[in-house]
Amino acid sequence: MLLVTATLSAQRQETVLRDGWKFSRGEKFVAMNAIAPSLVGFNDKNWQTVQVPHDWAISGPFDKEIDKQTVAIEQNGEKQATEKTGRSGSLPWIGKGWYRTTFTVDKNCPHAYLNFDGAMSEPIVYVNGKEAGMWNYGYSSFDVDVTGYINKDGSPNTLAVYLRNVEESSRWYPGAGLYRPVTLITTGREYICPQGISIETTRYNWVDATVKVTVLCDHCHGTNEVVRMSVAGQTFDFPLQKEIHGGGFINQAVVTVKDVKGWFPEDPDNEDENFRPTLYDITFSIIDNNGLGKVLDSKTVKYGFRTINYGLGYGRQNPSFSVNGCKYKIKGVCLHHDLGMLGAAVNKAALERQLVLLKSMGCNAIRTAHNMPSQWQMDLCDSLGIMVMAESFDMWKYPKVKNGYARFYDDWWRTDLINLVKANQLHPSIVMWSIGNEIPEQGSKEGNRMSREMQNVMHFWDPTRPVTSGMDRIDNAISTGFAQVLDIPGINYRTHRYQAAYERLRQGFILGSETASTVSSRGVYKFPVERLDGKAYDDGQCSSYDMEACWWSNVPEEDWLLQDDKDWVIGEFVWTGFDYLGEPTPYDEYWPSRSSYFGIFDLAGLPKDRYYLYRSKWNTDETTIHLLPHWTWPGREGQVTPVYCYTNYPTAELFVNGKSQGKITKKEGISSGTGKDGRISDINDPAIDRYRLRWNNVKYEPGEIKVVVYDKEGNEVGRKTVKTAGAALQIQLTGDLGAPIKSLKADGEDMTFITVNILDKDGNLVPDASNQIDVEVSGSAKFKGICNGDATSLEVFTQPTMKAFHGQLVIGIQSNGEQGTAKVQVTAKGLKPATVQINCK
Repeated sequence: MLLVTATLSAQRQETVLRDGWKFSRGEKFVAMNAIAPSLVGFNDKNWQTVQVPHDWAISGPFDKEIDKQTVAIEQNGEKQATEKTGRSGSLPWIGKGWYRTTFTVDKNCPHAYLNFDGAMSEPIVYVNGKEAGMWNYGYSSFDVDVTGYINKDGSPNTLAVYLRNVEESSRWYPGAGLYRPVTLITTGREYICPQGISIETTRYNWVDATVKVTVLCDHCHGTNEVVRMSVAGQTFDFPLQKEIHGGGFINQAVVTVKDVKGWFPEDPDNEDENFRPTLYDITFSIIDNNGLGKVLDSKTVKYGFRTINYGLGYGRQNPSFSVNGCKYKIKGVCLHHDLGMLGAAVNKAALERQLVLLKSMGCNAIRTAHNMPSQWQMDLCDSLGIMVMAESFDMWKYPKVKNGYARFYDDWWRTDLINLVKANQLHPSIVMWSIGNEIPEQGSKEGNRMSREMQNVMHFWDPTRPVTSGMDRIDNAISTGFAQVLDIPGINYRTHRYQAAYERLRQGFILGSETASTVSSRGVYKFPVERLDGKAYDDGQCSSYDMEACWWSNVPEEDWLLQDDKDWVIGEFVWTGFDYLGEPTPYDEYWPSRSSYFGIFDLAGLPKDRYYLYRSKWNTDETTIHLLPHWTWPGREGQVTPVYCYTNYPTAELFVNGKSQGKITKKEGISSGTGKDGRISDINDPAIDRYRLRWNNVKYEPGEIKVVVYDKEGNEVGRKTVKTAGAALQIQLTGDLGAPIKSLKADGEDMTFITVNILDKDGNLVPDASNQIDVEVSGSAKFKGICNGDATSLEVFTQPTMKAFHGQLVIGIQSNGEQGTAKVQVTAKGLKPATVQINCK
């Protein structure tokens, strides 16, 4: 079944190939004809029927033997190889796979091609039994021209895709299969080429925008046609100009579009709290002047008018990053590409959920770490106003893992970089490119040459955006000149080297391209509270007092001291916004542990305490008052149980069962930690108290804790109370952050996410509840996934049952394409069940 998304002109059609795919793991075919599944008459009746995007590994099971690596992780400073069991997620992503479907095109269709937004990995594409194209990098968007392979009589065409994932090819969970959309595009004989439209805003003055437009056309005649650009009620015609091959023309023009609004990540007037950036539909058409203005081909794109400026003002002063002249401090997070319970398979609703949650925290940027992004994700960033660092590679020629991208670098780096730009250049949200993350070559003269060459390629194809790279060995990178090459020097961690780097770098400013890597497990608190690096516990969890990091990383305050006191630090990208599958530091050698602890949100998308710490710093427009830990500690009576308050206000007073524990104020004016090189290495470091309110000597007694918060003038602005929970009695169902549960579009794709809370009789969350939760869905939706955020859980995401982790988990519900009502019933032994009705329309 084909989902037709648009008919864009009399000739052009774009069709997403979503439903009706057949899938099978491919190892069995090696013994026979290895390419037999590509053949038209191949019998795939017994194969699994799947919907694309699809991740063949996410259903598990988890297994410690999958991609078990005995390595020394150089990026973590390890010198001796040890066994790493959960490094790439411990899900069955390794191996071969085949996908098959059919599609039809009009009789004597003049031109057809397929766009793969990503395929994991090393895809080979067959049409009607013949190899039509291939790629190697699983994160790269690519096109395959299938005109010469399709049936001209209008009969069905067989499309088959072969994929291969090899061991030790990734440092995290990559997913497996056709995990991003596949789109069929058909056109007439004359057409606008795939990725053939480029728009560069060279000037925006808050009224008009001047843009340089490039359109690549094919099979045109040159003398008879013009390219027409239509936007905001204005039309611009320009003739076909430079012929680049037989029938191929590149057409360029500079035009000024009148009376348009610019694209901004935030309301430049600070008036609209529901602000969304302005995007325009721009239509490009090939017009036949000899045919009474007949439209030969037409393509509409969305675009936002915006310029980017970065660097220093006059006299090496006032370093800044600006969009359309408005300065922004980058408040960003790094995001891996998996979506928790969905694995690597992209879903618009799941992507939007992540971005909306991040915006609620005050986040204004993401880094697509460490890979090329999906188009759906970039579309959402455009519409939501989230700036993007679009990254390319995790390695170049020197391998970080045995079978990683280094195998392809020499032959493919240029093609992959050009594809990154061409696929994404129309997205206003992308404000910089990254050519690599923690590249080992940064410490060599050869790396200097390589980075210069790569940056030159990016500048040639896109002169409007700066280029960066995340450097984790900044002293070496400066010594070799690697860092000086970059438009924007990005430093990963190494806060104690910022000042020295700033003094040596020509650019005069620094971006925290990867920061913090604080680790925590939602709902877990360890005593005594200590400032620890690399600490591992017997239960495989980390403390949520937000005082634990890795030996090479830090707590959030170290980054904030630099950003607040050094105007030459233009912002940060925190590692990470969400937990992700694989890379379970500091439990790389612990089983079971198969996902990360770095996230501000856990793998289920539930906020950790750290969400409120960042919200108190980044989102100053809304009141944040958050208390931790929970206040249900049987057996800790009389023992010291520190209480922290995360708030964007300066002063608060804490009460335990009505007894004041003191009124305290954040400590202004502290510019560095008291540890070596100004770092924060001790729990009593006063630099922490510049951003947190802490009562370190509170002794636990059952009942309640209450905080009263005051502004700078001493006025009370809010209160927060946390009570000791009783026995688990009931289930509560809500949307994210306690919001109502979202309804569904009856399109067969849309999803809604339901938070399951286990409560006592008074409605308090029971923080130690681990009941087995069962889910039943009927009506116009289906169960899609479940996740509790526990990095040590081996329960699979695709079965409708899972234990709660510290009283919570999340259920993913997906439209089945039918209009009507869906019923979701959630039960657990000994608890009052909960049911919700969801409209699907």
